Amino acid sequence: MVGSQLDARAWIGRLVAFDTTSRNSNLGLIEFVADYLSGYGVSSTLTHDDDGGKANLFATLGPDVPGGIVLSGHTDVVPVDGQDWESDPFAVVEREGLLFGRGTSDMKSFLAVALALVPEFLDRDLVVPLHLAFSYDEEVGCIGVPRLIADIRQRGIKPGLAIVGEPTNMRVVNAHKGIHGFTTTVRGREAHSSATHRGVSAVMVAAQLIAYLNRLADDMRVNADPDNGFDPPYTTVQVGTIEGGTAINIIPKLCRFAWEYRDVPGSDGAVLERFSGYAAEVEAQIRRIAPEAAITTEAGARVPPLLVEDNSSAEALARALTGDNASAKASFGTEAGLFQMAGIPAVVCGPGSVDQAHKPNEFIHPNQVEACANMLRRLMARMCDRERGAWR
Repeated sequence: MVGSQLDARAWIGRLVAFDTTSRNSNLGLIEFVADYLSGYGVSSTLTHDDDGGKANLFATLGPDVPGGIVLSGHTDVVPVDGQDWESDPFAVVEREGLLFGRGTSDMKSFLAVALALVPEFLDRDLVVPLHLAFSYDEEVGCIGVPRLIADIRQRGIKPGLAIVGEPTNMRVVNAHKGIHGFTTTVRGREAHSSATHRGVSAVMVAAQLIAYLNRLADDMRVNADPDNGFDPPYTTVQVGTIEGGTAINIIPKLCRFAWEYRDVPGSDGAVLERFSGYAAEVEAQIRRIAPEAAITTEAGARVPPLLVEDNSSAEALARALTGDNASAKASFGTEAGLFQMAGIPAVVCGPGSVDQAHKPNEFIHPNQVEACANMLRRLMARMCDRERGAWR
């Protein structure tokens, strides 16, 4: 695909057509993008996961100098299993003036606009570089980005700031919650279902623990600061999956459930500590019946929050590009916090609405795509201005 030029709408269709659900490989999409960039003489660096089935892509347009701007986004999407789609989720369909397809809002349209504008960026006399950072497995805990950041650090690349193009309706988001994921496993004792006094039902114990998490969630809600700018304004707690048991007439020996909490930056809800204390009490009780019984909790996804940063160059630039002077905060997580932890100021701003994310019949309005393109063209102009250096 040497020098092929597609508009943003065509790029959205191309990217959505790759089924990059997190359980699948994203290499087809990554290699397609790398080949496209190569056609314009732009080389890409890939960092793979342990199995080699997924990869991040990092590419630089413009001069080989310190600083520059990272346009960051993830290539994976959430599953469509069990959702009631009116059309093929992996084929963009236009209905009633909207573009439908998995990833149209979250967040392949941002990647599509950036890729469509590559020829324009290359035609400009950029003073500082533009970095494209496309990652894997963001949807399951921002797993790919730490490797990408470690790689660019090792290679001595020091971007000035990062814009993460998650769907914000092109509003500037300067803070978001963190994500803490866990898997709790309950081991009980099997017995005939008529002899509940001789067994320990792992499912029933798990239900106790989940009920306690629900009480914690209520406590977070009641004690929240309603004016902190988040929606909702409290640390949320929820259980995503649960599995256990083999038959209705067997007291189940094992049950496992995955849960998370998303904390308001700066809050001290001590969710894990409180849950662990309660689980220890329950474990002591069930071991009186079955000494082999146990409750274990393993940490999973951990996504740091994006913190409000005084005099943030990323926020200032995004506001200048969009004209957005309001302060917005998000309850979803992104890789922005990881860039910030690495010393790279970051902000979240991208096309589409998070209200459409993860749902059947996900869509984006073409006006959002156009607004994103306009923002990036204004960015081009600034990157050619030698008098502006906020992103160095």
